[in-house]
Amino acid sequence: MLFSQKKLLLPTTAEALPGRETAICNPENHFITGQPIAPPFPKIIQEARFAMGCFWGAERFFWQQRGVFSTAVGYACGLTPNPTYKELCTGLTGHTEVVKVMFDPENISYQDLLVLFWQTHDPTQGMRQGNDIGTQYRSAIYATTAEQLDAALSSKQHYQQRLNKAGRDLISTEIAPAPVFYYAENEHQQYLAKNPDGYCGLAGLGIAFC
Repeated sequence: MLFSQKKLLLPTTAEALPGRETAICNPENHFITGQPIAPPFPKIIQEARFAMGCFWGAERFFWQQRGVFSTAVGYACGLTPNPTYKELCTGLTGHTEVVKVMFDPENISYQDLLVLFWQTHDPTQGMRQGNDIGTQYRSAIYATTAEQLDAALSSKQHYQQRLNKAGRDLISTEIAPAPVFYYAENEHQQYLAKNPDGYCGLAGLGIAFC
């Protein structure tokens, strides 16, 4: 399949699709656990956000982890308000596919999630992940607290050292404070549980974090 070079460049404000004022999704409870995927959450629950390519496989990976309360997929760090999946695929919203991970820090730490993030996908590929090519597949960590941001930046530096020793490329992962998160349509929530034979291209580099 041929891909336009345009898909590898983020749109300008003038190019971005206009979107809409109202949300496209009224989030349902998690298809696997029955837990809510939208607030309010129990007070102990904390939030992390990761982009690792196609969000179908990334979400399944996280909901399988002990200590994860619930997960949701959506769109973040773009220009178009309340985008649809179809709009995202044009490359003209600027968003990337994000997994929102709600976790119990008494059972899994944010550092644990960072280790899983780095080891489970290829963070060096820029605007792609494997065969998935385009701005929506870029790698990112969007921190919900200042402590998360510091931990994410430190973990990137550490993993880059590991990659350097293995002769690998530079990490291209975006790391920034969490922007607005737009829930994807309900058909995309827990997609691989609803469609067990669905596509999942998630693959790491085989290089351990530690």
